Amino acid sequence: MIPVAAFADREVLVFGLARSGLASARALRAGQARVLAWDQSPAAREAAAAEGFDLVDPQGLDFSRLAAVVLSPGVPLTHPAPHPVVVQAREAGVEVIGDIELFARAVAEAPEHKRPTVVAITGTNGKSTTTALIAHVLAEAGRDVRIGGNIGWGVLGLAPMHGGAVYVLELSSYQLDLTSSLHAKVAVLLNISPDHLDRHGGMEGYAAAKRRILLNQTHGDTAVIGVDDVWGERICTEITAANRRTIWPISARKALSRGVYGLEGRLYDAATTDRVSEVADLAGARSLPGRHNTQNAAAAYAAARAVGLSREEAVAGLMSFPGLAHRMETVGSLTGVRFVNDSKATNVDAARQALASYRRIHWIAGGRPKSGIGELADLFGVIAKAYLIGEAAADFAATLEGEVPTMICGELQTAVRAAYADAARDVRAGADEAIVLFSPACASFDQFTDFEARGEAFRAAVQALAVEASREESVS
Repeated sequence: MIPVAAFADREVLVFGLARSGLASARALRAGQARVLAWDQSPAAREAAAAEGFDLVDPQGLDFSRLAAVVLSPGVPLTHPAPHPVVVQAREAGVEVIGDIELFARAVAEAPEHKRPTVVAITGTNGKSTTTALIAHVLAEAGRDVRIGGNIGWGVLGLAPMHGGAVYVLELSSYQLDLTSSLHAKVAVLLNISPDHLDRHGGMEGYAAAKRRILLNQTHGDTAVIGVDDVWGERICTEITAANRRTIWPISARKALSRGVYGLEGRLYDAATTDRVSEVADLAGARSLPGRHNTQNAAAAYAAARAVGLSREEAVAGLMSFPGLAHRMETVGSLTGVRFVNDSKATNVDAARQALASYRRIHWIAGGRPKSGIGELADLFGVIAKAYLIGEAAADFAATLEGEVPTMICGELQTAVRAAYADAARDVRAGADEAIVLFSPACASFDQFTDFEARGEAFRAAVQALAVEASREESVS
């Protein structure tokens, strides 16, 4: 745990007691703050009470006595409307912050020789893979790495700081909205495409939240920015004009005169040398298939070089990366059918990246839609058949009608069985391998608690098929 002493001897309300909220409460208490805690969930309140935290319903609280409100990133800050707790805090002149801001203040208050290096990563898609990839590359090179934020542990639940540590943090737009003083030695902005627009009031607000990862960078810091979308390209141009830090653009679509880029599966460095040089053939990185992973690899390579790794160390880490659960993760192979778990594809753009990585796919999709799938029309040709689940099933089927054979399955287990049966027929007909891809292009909340639970359900369904196949073989 990382103690936060910024509010010692003052009262702080922690509102929202899930993973990051409970970690914040513990860190504040360790820093001698008087912590008041609340959550709408009785189970969350019970868990906090069991640890001795004072539960105080904000509806009856005098906010003027508070030094701060620490808000869960899942609670609306501005849109579609500020939560009543936010309104009460603002009316009382009380600042509203999040756990990443608490971490930033703990870093700022530490003696200089104890301050760690912070590598922060955000983007609409690829941020979890890139965060895990950067952490892996650094760990393989012998660095003391802690990974957290929007992945794994809440940041304040990580091991205490020291000057040799590197904190690799995935940051969501919600977390960044609640952060103002984080200083990242390396800030990675991968890409920006429409997502969570209801929480940010549109694309301008969403892009502004993502851009906050670049706040407080100065000379000696590095900004790694994806320039394959119009928003990233615009931000890169704007901060280049400001000229306050080292800027390395990254791309998986075009050659760059300055930066790190990948083309046709090869990675090029035009940032750390005077001339462009090929540094890696990513065909050897089996856990990084597809163009989107080329961008992730470019970002990880750039970040590793920016914190002092050699070219050889950075490339070795890329090649040994084992992959990330729920992101184009192979979870099994049965009679020539490979099952790929891409449950983390919670929007259409993420699903596009997976669909573009294979030539013939039995595609399981659906859930709670954020948008339609019409923009994927250019990839319909690689879909042998679609197996649709959840709230989006009927709308997705209507879009695919006449273009892709479809089956409305409703439940995930039904979809897995149907997709396997059809894919196995492809193999029997002579295909070298058939792909069953679970890339939902939707949020999970209609049928699952989160994308992790959804991915584990897919894994379980695949394992059940394998058990059944094994029993059939033993009987025969």
